Amino acid sequence: MKGSEQPRKRFIDYPRRGRNGWRRWLPSWRQQLGVTAVGAAGFAGLFAFVYAQVGIPDENAAARQEATVFYWADGSQMVTEGAVNRQNVTLDQVPDPVEHAVIAAENASFYSDSGVSLSGIARAAVNMAQGQDAQGGSTITQQYVKNTYLSQDQTLKRKVKEFFIALKLDNRKSKSEILQGYLNTSYFGRHSFGIQAAANAYYGIPAKDLDPSQGAALAALLKGAEQYDPALSEANHRRAVARWKWILDREVETGRMSREERARYTRFPEPRKPVTPTSQRGQTGYLVDAAKKYLKSRTGLTDRDLARGGYRIHTTFEKDKVARLTKAVEDERRRSIDPKKRAADAHVEFGAASVRPKDGALVALYGGPDATQHFANNADTAGVPAGSAFKPFVMAAALRDTAPEKAVAAPADAPAAGTATVQAAVPPDLYDGLVTSAHPPFVAAGRRLGLEKVRDLAIEAGLHKTSLARLEPTFPLGTSTPSAIRLAGAYSLFGNDGSRTEPYSVTRVEHDGTPLPGLTPPAPRRVLTPGAAHGINWALRAYAGKTLPPETVAKLPRGIWAGGTGPQDRMRSAWFIGNDGTRGGGLTTAVTVFRAEPGAPRLLPMEGVGGDMRFGNGIPPRVWAAYATG
Repeated sequence: MKGSEQPRKRFIDYPRRGRNGWRRWLPSWRQQLGVTAVGAAGFAGLFAFVYAQVGIPDENAAARQEATVFYWADGSQMVTEGAVNRQNVTLDQVPDPVEHAVIAAENASFYSDSGVSLSGIARAAVNMAQGQDAQGGSTITQQYVKNTYLSQDQTLKRKVKEFFIALKLDNRKSKSEILQGYLNTSYFGRHSFGIQAAANAYYGIPAKDLDPSQGAALAALLKGAEQYDPALSEANHRRAVARWKWILDREVETGRMSREERARYTRFPEPRKPVTPTSQRGQTGYLVDAAKKYLKSRTGLTDRDLARGGYRIHTTFEKDKVARLTKAVEDERRRSIDPKKRAADAHVEFGAASVRPKDGALVALYGGPDATQHFANNADTAGVPAGSAFKPFVMAAALRDTAPEKAVAAPADAPAAGTATVQAAVPPDLYDGLVTSAHPPFVAAGRRLGLEKVRDLAIEAGLHKTSLARLEPTFPLGTSTPSAIRLAGAYSLFGNDGSRTEPYSVTRVEHDGTPLPGLTPPAPRRVLTPGAAHGINWALRAYAGKTLPPETVAKLPRGIWAGGTGPQDRMRSAWFIGNDGTRGGGLTTAVTVFRAEPGAPRLLPMEGVGGDMRFGNGIPPRVWAAYATG
């Protein structure tokens, strides 16, 4: 009878009968176990499917690597950088301690693991979900796969392929073969791929002659040569030494080095200085350096990426202006500087940069006598105090603080002498102080305004915060140390109606025929009202008329303006920043002269340089005049 029929048994008893409330929805232990088993089987099936589908691709052929080409602003070729610098070696040509250092630094479990890191791909997935790069810890095998078979793209798809290829490779190749491949394909900086090229680049010896200490120093570079090449900066040097110590200690921890041997390595093995290719002699190397620095800051490209080659980099540098600026500097050096005649002329350095105010394009620079011999780029060094060249930023802060909308521009063809109208627009004490290089008005202005306002204005104008000095009473007198590039860019706002544009040196880049994103020219940014900018510009015109020779003023359009150091400055630098006043905004060019002995941390005194007892202040204006009128 129907009344006596038992309820039909369900295939899956869910929601569970015979349970009340929330217990009906709580799976039994059998159900939980079943779901887990099905999930595990599904994951295993998916894993097996992907493993079968992902094959080991052909190795990247070095023959496919192209040189990177840099172009002048007119489209003509400036210079090429060679393709991959690599000399493969067998593992028996690499000392055991060097191998041990690399393994200790990168993958201590290399000889026992399966070639992959599950935690690494998990981190990559989390980073991708958060919108970040798919970076994560990789084994040596995974890094070898990335170097040899895949691109350097930081994507989850590439990370997954890397994972499965590494698994297959670990089953097909011996650990020795993988380690050998890794050592031959890894990037160590200085355009060197592989341990052999790195040994030559950093120590001038083949890999077989590396000692354990040098091996640990090179292993540190695998974390990122841009951060660990000790020759690039003091911060890099500190990081390199700390990681070198850590790697040696790590070798002891992993049983690869005895404590007695570790105790012998107490002094960091300093590498030799970087060697610039001879194709980059003269100013070319400095131009390439500036372009690369800008490119890396805007696109995320690294030195490793650029060293692989294949890029077409179009710069803002104008060949004729670079040649003219170089001639102006070198002619003045020959005319004024004679170390054999005057001890004060020893170790004199010149730096200069020329920026187009209307768009911020860096059209020329002078970084030093020869990029293959003098490695520091003097146009882009942040270690030379600005002195009185900093004072216009104090004046700008004062005008912005006191109703700058009342500052009215003087007529473009007005005489060079100051007028009551102009002095009403610009605080008279600061106007006179700038023209005569007097210090007290600017110290007083710093107290009145607050040094923070002056600092903030300077940053808005384009000076890097890291180059600004401590906020002390002398701050308004130019104790900060901006580079020539930054100072030229910041000064451009005075003749550009109060707007400034970030200096840039690369207009576009292609790789494999595809343009790289992120290189739209910087947009102008207003810092001052036009009235305030015109008021400062007028004071700078008076300074130019007072400082430059009459014959120079006569050769250029009316309206040239300039700022710089003066007779009251006793700092260890001399500056002149000027605009030639030509239609369309002309060019704003910063020239600096200083003395720096190689390896010494402090600048040398400038008194008597070039036979000028005014601390060399007459030299930069002459360089600028020769460039502007040449």
